[in-house]
Amino acid sequence: MNRKNALAAGVAAALALGSVTMVATQSTAAPRPTAAAGASASQPGAGFKAMTADARSEAIRTAGRNAAATARELGMGPDERLVAKDVLIDADGSRHVRYDRTYRGLPVIGGDLVVHLAEDGTITGSDLAHQGAVRIAGTTPKLTAADASAKAVRHARHVKKAKAGSKDSALVVYAVGKIPVLAYRSTVTGEGETGPTSREAVIVDATSGAALDQYELHQSVTGTGNGVTVGQVSIETTQTAGGYTLTDAAHGGTIVYDSYNSPQSNPRQNARAFSKTTNSWGNGTSSSRESAAVDASYGLAKTWDYYKESFNRSGIRNDGRGARAYVHVDNSLVNAFYDDNCFCMYFGDGSSQNGNTPVTAVDVAGHEMSHGVTAATANLTYSGESGGLNEATSDIFGTMVEFYANNAGDPGDYYIGEKLNMSGGSLRRMDNPATDGRSLSCWNSGAGSVDVHLSSGIGNHFFYLAAEGTGAKTIGGRSHTGTTCNNDTFAGIGKDKAAAVWYRALTTYMTSTTNYAGARTATLQAAADLYGANSQERYLVSKAWAAVSVGTALPDPGTPTPSPSTPTPSPTTPPSGNALTNGGFEQGTSGWNQSDNIITNSSLQAARDGSWYAWMMGYGADAVESLSQSNITVPSTGTPKLTFWLKVSTQESGSTAYDTLKVNVNGTTLATYSNADASSGYVQKTVDLSAHKGQTVKLEFAGTEDTYLSTIFLLDGITIG
Repeated sequence: MNRKNALAAGVAAALALGSVTMVATQSTAAPRPTAAAGASASQPGAGFKAMTADARSEAIRTAGRNAAATARELGMGPDERLVAKDVLIDADGSRHVRYDRTYRGLPVIGGDLVVHLAEDGTITGSDLAHQGAVRIAGTTPKLTAADASAKAVRHARHVKKAKAGSKDSALVVYAVGKIPVLAYRSTVTGEGETGPTSREAVIVDATSGAALDQYELHQSVTGTGNGVTVGQVSIETTQTAGGYTLTDAAHGGTIVYDSYNSPQSNPRQNARAFSKTTNSWGNGTSSSRESAAVDASYGLAKTWDYYKESFNRSGIRNDGRGARAYVHVDNSLVNAFYDDNCFCMYFGDGSSQNGNTPVTAVDVAGHEMSHGVTAATANLTYSGESGGLNEATSDIFGTMVEFYANNAGDPGDYYIGEKLNMSGGSLRRMDNPATDGRSLSCWNSGAGSVDVHLSSGIGNHFFYLAAEGTGAKTIGGRSHTGTTCNNDTFAGIGKDKAAAVWYRALTTYMTSTTNYAGARTATLQAAADLYGANSQERYLVSKAWAAVSVGTALPDPGTPTPSPSTPTPSPTTPPSGNALTNGGFEQGTSGWNQSDNIITNSSLQAARDGSWYAWMMGYGADAVESLSQSNITVPSTGTPKLTFWLKVSTQESGSTAYDTLKVNVNGTTLATYSNADASSGYVQKTVDLSAHKGQTVKLEFAGTEDTYLSTIFLLDGITIG
């Protein structure tokens, strides 16, 4: 075949659990056993192995870590990202890794794919809903969301008296046909076969408004609920032949049951699902048994949505499956709890201690569901310091869910259970945990010996300080003090960044036995991953830990203090003879500007020295990338040179330069390398900078790749001296 028809020829990436194996093939899908006409070709090992929640989560995390490299090897474009969705393992050890695809952050309908691997990690084939890279002219629509909703209402075929508002339409890339287009996915509601509030998805072209697709959605009805703590809200219910149930099909089929005061030892003993002929639930007080169920249903849905929107996590176990929830458990129970054995949550009715207020507030629902997330990831042992971290994790994300819900009757704050009418005003406070007279605000050597709800104060206090910093402030109408254990003062990094750091640490680095010192290490690594090893975010995370007596603060990257034995270098005498900052990339992205995630420590390629390097290009599609550093002072004496190590791997053949890497100084190209410079290992390159003696310059490595076969340029050990 000619070169233009060889887009995928020779591109075969194998994503094993932790490794990618390159094999040569002539197609993105290896030959399969022949099936009867009209039937799907059978896959090796039809029976799947059972996987524990931890094993499945680790498999998906591994797939996610390798997603960028897999996208490159499959010939996807620079604006595409793969999102690992599922991993299945056959009885014979074969693996099937399923991905969703995004384009410039937009979901790609029809962009999903499955990569198939043998037990040894060798690719055996791939199934792509859309073959090849996704490319569209732009992501700015001609139609507004309101325009799209109006078009969708006119196009709807499965419901009558259709209606949709601007919030019911979202931008997507529609790649079901041969040519992907920018589109809106609109949800219209009307009368249909499943009832008066049947739903239909309508896909319309974002430029012309033409209907591209439409289909009925699984029946999930929006009912009206009046909760004890959340007030009047919309909740997802399901319509049945005889009425409605509190089954939330939009969130994995989460079901809320009335435990009918079954004992804690067997909360499901007398349980029955909530059902009725109308779709209005509760009256806002405890006199209706439905009111507490509204609180629970609303809180669990908001928790699901928070994890999905913040971390792309689909449910507790990231498998799209909702849990069961039971309200009205036992009698006079001022508690709520999660049971991983039955994948269930239980909520008590409260007692005279709190005015018989059900323990179903939004932050409580988020707290309990987050225990399930912890069980499915780090599985922190529920005792000692790890147990305190387990409880702190649930308080942290329960609080974040409360902020996310943005409920007017329960605004976000750092008080836990403040809507439960407790005598102290709340169950716990994160800004100053010790105000209850029992919880720990500061770590001490006995922290592992106290109740986990009390030692959680250390993690809670850390999170508040990392998010909000020190000093008094009012949040959600409540006063917060932000005191420290070392009298330090500093700013926070914001609650969203702090939550991202904690979530990454929990899911990637913490284990069942992690203690507070280990949590500090995990969060510092997570902050480095997210924001850079020399970032202010990482520095402030270390300050927050020091403020609760866990470790000491890192040096401020903004004001480095040279060692007394080392003279402060002048601009013409750079450290270690290198005018560049972080030329070996061992401090991550520090000092560099990159157009994409170029600087990496991925195990899919090898650094020449250390573990970090720059990976440029390798898409097998039209692409450009840039890696640069500004304000570099070239030495004014001698013969200044740029020296670096380069490794070139390519699927191209011959001496024609199809894909290039240019070395630019102040916009002028001084050297060009291409697929014709392919090498089996790193080769040292030198560029004369004599023409720029004593000047302050910008150095740029600019990569360009054409439409077809891929070329990878790896850089390491860059120096100017």
